[in-house]
Amino acid sequence: MQNVFSDLKARGLIHSVTDEKLLAELLQSQSVCFYIGFDPTAPSLHIGNLVQIITAKRLQLAGHKPLALVGGATGLIGDPKQSGERVLNEREVVDQWVKRIHDQLTNFFDFAGTNAAIMVNNYDWTAPLGVLEFLRDIGKHFPVNKMLDREAVAARLAKDGISFTEFSYQVLQANDFLHLFQNYGAVLQTGGSDQWGNLTAGTDLIRRVTGASVHAMCTPLLVKADGGKFGKTESGTIWLDSEMTSPYAFYQFWFNTDDRDLELMLKTFSLKSLPEIEQLMNISNAEPHLRHGQKSLAMEMTSLVHSEQAMLDAQNAASALFAGGDLSDINKSTLHAALQEAGLAKSTLINNQMPSVVELLLSSGVVGSKNEAKRAISEGSIWINQTRISTEDQAVAVSELIHGAYLVVRKGKKTIRGLEF
Repeated sequence: MQNVFSDLKARGLIHSVTDEKLLAELLQSQSVCFYIGFDPTAPSLHIGNLVQIITAKRLQLAGHKPLALVGGATGLIGDPKQSGERVLNEREVVDQWVKRIHDQLTNFFDFAGTNAAIMVNNYDWTAPLGVLEFLRDIGKHFPVNKMLDREAVAARLAKDGISFTEFSYQVLQANDFLHLFQNYGAVLQTGGSDQWGNLTAGTDLIRRVTGASVHAMCTPLLVKADGGKFGKTESGTIWLDSEMTSPYAFYQFWFNTDDRDLELMLKTFSLKSLPEIEQLMNISNAEPHLRHGQKSLAMEMTSLVHSEQAMLDAQNAASALFAGGDLSDINKSTLHAALQEAGLAKSTLINNQMPSVVELLLSSGVVGSKNEAKRAISEGSIWINQTRISTEDQAVAVSELIHGAYLVVRKGKKTIRGLEF
């Protein structure tokens, strides 16, 4: 077996573990069945979930067997947040989200071979559980004083209180671990450090019910060098669903990684070996302006989450927009997504003719006034569809619309906007 625990530790991916020595020996000596769970709190997983997905993928690549759980039951309840009570979503909505997240997760794991992954839904064993059976057989194993010590619960009690519904969440998640231990042989649960209380509730329940010792392991929460929250941008959350975050925007998120965060991002997300990452960091540090590491990370992550073709389309779009490539080579959906990221405004033809160049510049938002437009044109810093605009009287033909609908307006080297007709 590969020494995956040592690799995870060297990458900085071990925050807490129930028994480090025993788990390291177990992962080294045999194939281990483990599980990782995702609640359907939105129609898509987001980029923060990738930490757990890729950690699970590393374990499978090392010979261990993943159970990928989608929380059809726990998603109806909601893990307590420190900020306040969750809004309970309708069953039909949660069911739709369960299916979407199930389909997303299937792209990351191998479902064939001796350590084939298995998809499970905790609704299947939670729904048939009667309330008396739940209270007598499961609830009696949970000391309330220990449940109150959980950070999120304590914060809520100190603020506005917490409903019994959310308070019971850790009991349901612990029961998942017990079920997967008894029916699939799962002896390890992984998750983020904010889930540590839920993870250990499961190990305690299994010990109380069966006498067996099992393991929990959690990864640290990612913190960017600037103090910002990982996975959030000015435009919002980075989702794994291509309709919610385009592959182009997804690629750009990784490509725009701060130099200070690059090594952490590579170690956390890339499937490259640590020596390969070290070599890549040396190259990147020698020529930081070329962004070798960011490009490698963007290529790998976009290919993994979307596809190699989506990654190539995103690369071609960026090259055409920022490096003078052929804009007509960008497919329509990728161009639309790229211009949305840059800033896409609507415009209309006037008597089937294009508005004047000055009006186009104003409509796009690349300039703020007519005087600024005229000055930028006279300075030679305006391009429309890669054609330099030399005078304000220069005409733009309707036939120049890319895919019959778009113009790309650029001021200088980096200020790009789009117009849609």
